[in-house]
Amino acid sequence: MAPWTRDSILGLGRQFTQSRVLLTAAELDVFTPLAREPLTLEEVAARVGGDLRGTRILLDALAGMGLIVKANAHYRCPAEVAAALSADSPTSVRPMLMHSNALWGRWSRLTDIVRGEKPSGNPLTAAYRPEEREAFIGAMHVVSQGRAPEVVDAVGAGRARNLIDVGGASGTYTEAFLRACPEMRATLFDLPPVIEMARRRLEPTGLLPRICLVAGDFLVDPMPGGHDLAFVSAIIHQNSPADNETLYRNCFRALEPGGRIVIRDHILDETRTQPPAGALFAVNMLTATDGGDCYTFAEIRQGLEQAGFVRVRQIAEDEQMSGLVEAFKPRE
Repeated sequence: MAPWTRDSILGLGRQFTQSRVLLTAAELDVFTPLAREPLTLEEVAARVGGDLRGTRILLDALAGMGLIVKANAHYRCPAEVAAALSADSPTSVRPMLMHSNALWGRWSRLTDIVRGEKPSGNPLTAAYRPEEREAFIGAMHVVSQGRAPEVVDAVGAGRARNLIDVGGASGTYTEAFLRACPEMRATLFDLPPVIEMARRRLEPTGLLPRICLVAGDFLVDPMPGGHDLAFVSAIIHQNSPADNETLYRNCFRALEPGGRIVIRDHILDETRTQPPAGALFAVNMLTATDGGDCYTFAEIRQGLEQAGFVRVRQIAEDEQMSGLVEAFKPRE
């Protein structure tokens, strides 16, 4: 990293400006009509319900950022941007940007939260409206589907034949495991409304006959047993240490003797500063949850061992929530 200067520090403080322009454009869904055809300022303002002056300034800023093109008094969206931001695109990340827009409100309270005020609540649970939850779960699938095969390969299912995907959302990783392991069957365990989203998404894949969809809360409800592999992906950061121990104990009971648990998440080093993405994500959990955090390997190992697991080790380094930790249920 280059040494900090006054200019680079001031630039860091202004980075929010481009983020806010992008998030507002996503919220107004500016990119969808511009991906379909070039439009004048007046046409864009009419489509998004914007004031002419406000819409002009926003569009010109987007053009200056290179996200749209302005030519001959018309604005249009380049193909590569349309693929990522148009609501018409099957690979659109607009729902994730809408989630980031929700984060904006919570992060704006960071100073007060650091001073001791409580966050407004975990957006993935009760505070999430059904349409917001569905958009977020769908966006998580878009983000995860490309990396899921690599993660499954890093996990190395080995001889495992009965997977439980804990908090598995719409089944992105369940699907990746089943495609990599033709003899495997899976249980997908998540909250009732999420299970229905998983059912709809997985139905066209042809994999549903090999999947048992089970609704429940992994901190409260017992998980079905008989599994030899438990996969816990991007879950532990939203929990307190005590909640994670409860989660680990529930996974322990769901596994057969000799079964393995694999946790995918941010894994901080002992200084809690690396990787930088993990240290920043801990701030996200501070703003969103009562007890969530990003954890070091030693903290994860301690929780797993207290739950009864043995042979705990880190099998993949963390960069962008790519850390993997495995542990085993004793055979006796």
